[in-house]
Amino acid sequence: MGEVTKNGTKITILGAGNVGASIAYAFAIAGTCSELVLVDIAKDKAEGEAMDIRQGTSFCHPVNIYDGDYEDAAGSDIVIVTLGRARKPGQSRIDLAQSNVDIIKSVIPGIAKAAPDAVYVVVSNPVDILTYTILKCTSLSPSQVIGTGTLLDTARLRSLLADKVNLSPQSVHGYVFGEHGDTSMIPWSLAAIGGMQMSEYCKAHEYNNEALNEAALEEMVVDVRKAGAEVIQRKGATFYAIALSVNRICQAILGDEKAVLPVSTLINDRYGISDVCFSLPCVVGGNGVEREVNPPLLPEEIEKLKQSADALKAVLSGLNFD
Repeated sequence: MGEVTKNGTKITILGAGNVGASIAYAFAIAGTCSELVLVDIAKDKAEGEAMDIRQGTSFCHPVNIYDGDYEDAAGSDIVIVTLGRARKPGQSRIDLAQSNVDIIKSVIPGIAKAAPDAVYVVVSNPVDILTYTILKCTSLSPSQVIGTGTLLDTARLRSLLADKVNLSPQSVHGYVFGEHGDTSMIPWSLAAIGGMQMSEYCKAHEYNNEALNEAALEEMVVDVRKAGAEVIQRKGATFYAIALSVNRICQAILGDEKAVLPVSTLINDRYGISDVCFSLPCVVGGNGVEREVNPPLLPEEIEKLKQSADALKAVLSGLNFD
């Protein structure tokens, strides 16, 4: 893939289920793109979703939204991948692995030939496994394939942390790294509040130590990991928050923002880890992943990151990519 700054505004969404339709709706409201194609094996569903959004576009930004076939992905700046089965209550993301890997293998190589210069944003779960799968079954470059990864986990973390200190999430900064799943980790050494290290902020403001003591931080780790499952248990699926996360990534690509986002990409010798896809900070712009950002981590944080990588590699070793 050459150096391509995204001046066009065409996005194709593969899959018009709850997640794909919610992403399309988010794009329409935000004015993210001017052309939007919904593709689904259930053609009536894709057509209906496109019609439903199109009928309301006089109240928001203009967008040419329609349903199409795989070949209609040609010329796309971005292809969103929401293909596959969704998680059911009580099911882990990893439980979905082989069936969704098979779906990706059957569809994405043809899409990649139709849209070889697009940036691919992977949403389907297990997102880290499927991001890796797309790189294995196509000739797309690693910079072109971005999993949503822990971007949503990071948003959930900022919200939880902000509640603890009674501030806006925009004034709280922190990351979730690693797998989008049960082995994710939070590098607390990077957490900052109001421009200060978290520990320094709490000390300077004589903050209630119980709000952010070791037990409270560990509880936040658990809460972030199970947040999606909690929603699924109550309403059967998650789609609004992930739609907003996808929109954030696509705005960074189409606007060539050079935004630092924790997204899932192919890791090659970062913190001693290689040959796995999971989330670390990346500079996201018009060409997809443009640079890596490797903040200093404590030894124990690097160890947790390696454990997350090992857990994903164990799953990858049991999958069939041929």
